[in-house]
Amino acid sequence: MAEGDAGSDQRQNEEIEAMAAIYGEEWCVIDDGAKIFCIRISDDIDDPKWTLCLQVMLPSEYPGSAPPVYQLNAPWLKGQERADLSNSLEEIYIQNIGESILYLWVEKIRDVLIQKSQMAEPGREVEKKTEEEDVESEDEVLVACQPETPGRALGFDVSAGQTEMEELPPIDHGVPITDRRSTFQAHLAPVVCPKQVKMVLAKLYENKKIASATHNIYAYRIFCEDKQTFLQDYDDDGETAAGGRLLHLMEVLDVRDVLVVVSRWFGGVLLGPDRFKHINNCARSILVERSYVGSPEESSKALGKNRKVRKDKKRSEH
Repeated sequence: MAEGDAGSDQRQNEEIEAMAAIYGEEWCVIDDGAKIFCIRISDDIDDPKWTLCLQVMLPSEYPGSAPPVYQLNAPWLKGQERADLSNSLEEIYIQNIGESILYLWVEKIRDVLIQKSQMAEPGREVEKKTEEEDVESEDEVLVACQPETPGRALGFDVSAGQTEMEELPPIDHGVPITDRRSTFQAHLAPVVCPKQVKMVLAKLYENKKIASATHNIYAYRIFCEDKQTFLQDYDDDGETAAGGRLLHLMEVLDVRDVLVVVSRWFGGVLLGPDRFKHINNCARSILVERSYVGSPEESSKALGKNRKVRKDKKRSEH
């Protein structure tokens, strides 16, 4: 390693420690090795009206001769507003070349959010996009910073299932797919009731690497024999439209009594629609590997029969 690289590495580590100390829970480590972090920024910590996630990757040349690779994540941030904020961040970099600038960036964004809040605009009606929206641009997606407590991330009390851990189904992990520094990995478990779905998700979140993923997208289908219907649901986990596409794949493959989770660790480079391809390829591969899907000819057939689908309302039990 060159002396310059060693010096940059030391300065990066010092800045990372400082940011973690200053921002506490607002600072999330996505990939420590690849130096990818996410900072959740709000206009008001106690009563936030506007929130944005700044995701950054620190290249080896930073801060000496290159800026952080960054992504601004907020569903409401579009058009001229996004361009203006990006220009402000780039101006800060130009004015401070060779210096550590993450703190300056975060506080600049916070100032913008405070100004936006004071303009008395309508509230955050667009905070959560509908599942029907097909967002092809990743920079429209709010990256979820994973909290340390698994129960908060999953939207239910994990301890509820702890007394019956013997019912926890076996969990299989697929082969990871990596593209432009983003990594995708599927996880699968046989399930016959929503309670088992929750138990599997809680178990997966005990794994620190899985819990730190930028997104953990999941979908499940459970066949109700007595009613000849499917109980099914999905969760995008911030990757808008990904959960619905995953469930659609499972419908086309006509799989039943199974939960599929696809973890994605963002690598700092936007993949566009390719991310959906990788999510579905991971899911299809593990379903084939675990014999939920037959030959390609069989797996590509349409559902054929009209089945009633009962939608399991998300988080209705918390």
